[in-house]
Amino acid sequence: MTKYNPKTLAAGVLILIAPTAAIASPAAAQTAPAAAPVAISPASLSTLPAFIDGVMAEQIATREVAGAVVTVVYKGKVLFTRGYGYANIEKRIPVDPQRTLFRPGSVSKLFTWVALMQQVEQGKVDLDADVNTYLDYKIPTFGSAPIRVRDLLQHTPGMSDIGGITAENESKLVPYRDWMKAHIPARVWAPGSEISYSNYGAALAGYIVERVSGEPYPDYVEKHIFRPLGMMTTTFREPLTGAMRDHMATGYVVKDGRFSATPFEYYSLVMPAGSASATAPDMARFMLALLNKGQLGTARILTPASVAFLESNSIANAPHLAGMAHGFMVHREAGPRVVGHGGNTMDFHSNLSIAPAADFGFFMSFTGGTGSYLGRTELSDAIMGKLFPQKPAPRWTGTEPSPPLGAYRSNRRDYATPVEPEGDIKVSMPSAHIVLVENGGRKTSWEQVGPNLYELVTGARDGGPYDRLEFYGTPQDPRLSFAAQPHVTYHFVKP
Repeated sequence: MTKYNPKTLAAGVLILIAPTAAIASPAAAQTAPAAAPVAISPASLSTLPAFIDGVMAEQIATREVAGAVVTVVYKGKVLFTRGYGYANIEKRIPVDPQRTLFRPGSVSKLFTWVALMQQVEQGKVDLDADVNTYLDYKIPTFGSAPIRVRDLLQHTPGMSDIGGITAENESKLVPYRDWMKAHIPARVWAPGSEISYSNYGAALAGYIVERVSGEPYPDYVEKHIFRPLGMMTTTFREPLTGAMRDHMATGYVVKDGRFSATPFEYYSLVMPAGSASATAPDMARFMLALLNKGQLGTARILTPASVAFLESNSIANAPHLAGMAHGFMVHREAGPRVVGHGGNTMDFHSNLSIAPAADFGFFMSFTGGTGSYLGRTELSDAIMGKLFPQKPAPRWTGTEPSPPLGAYRSNRRDYATPVEPEGDIKVSMPSAHIVLVENGGRKTSWEQVGPNLYELVTGARDGGPYDRLEFYGTPQDPRLSFAAQPHVTYHFVKP
């Protein structure tokens, strides 16, 4: 799952919310016109394996990558699945691309959203119902506004973030439903008004599935998603047992210039939000089902209308940047449209992206030092830039007041704990039409491409993707968002 650390979060593009954005129903999504097919150059496809091999060699050399797996699907088939580095450095066990398990983190939320939509299809869950309709405990309202099921899909429950979602060891584990009842986050703003990524909200969605289906969550996803799709080496259960335990990749950190193994991470306190372990071939089968409108072979896990709904836009934080789909994040609006989800535990960094109009998708998961987080992101960007190249936007030299300069603070944080100003991003303007963003000691430069809109300067890299940031909000509440982070926004902190 995505575990937030403001000190290590890259300064990527974010999206801002349109307060009155229209929200499609599954039926409306089904009748929406399909995007025109997008062709991928045969030459680009044929050279993609060697290209990824080259990028991975660089990541292993420079980004503290201990082990990684990458799988790519195209037009109903697995294009390739490859492993890199070691599943266990001490024992010199290389990553087996077919059998080594990785922790996809928050990518596993996509299974929860599929499970929730299965219950919507069966008429057991209403997207516009108060979540309390389906619970055996009560989530407080904000004023008179309850959290709707739809708000969970949009990451708009208006809740504080919450810590303590990991357990030190197996003895500290309790059933996730018990943990959730004892750790209800504070309500900090009206639901449906502002995107702020919520692990608790996703776990709540999984608990709703458990409640209305009458099946324990890990049993449910195995019976209704994993087994039908042939995903026999994927589970939400912790600890792992048998062959899954034996083939689990070891997590690592870097200490004093050396890889140091870390204990297995326990996330089943918020199980539906990210405790999965999976192999790359299983993730490929999941992507193939999504790209085939919910069906793989004779197995159907969702109707085409439900798949279209999950992939369709809900709301966005920023006026001119992409936002959330439903459960999925919008990575790119067009050329082609790309949706997916990233995932970060302390030890593993993953990403799943699908481009339905191109019938293409990829999944990757890395482990290693802190640099492997950037390695995951850089490989994702490199694949997109190679297959779906873009050009930088024309630079804009119009006249407008400077945006508010100084510190901006993420809306995703635990509001019950003291603020840590060192986690804020710092924004300055060294010259007209150029913004400098400092985040965790890393500085990035952004050039203006429109009113209040800036594009990341990428140096010598061709083809993109080119992240953007936008200033927006009101004089009383200035905000900043990045396109690569549609799941949060940043509020200006008065200097």
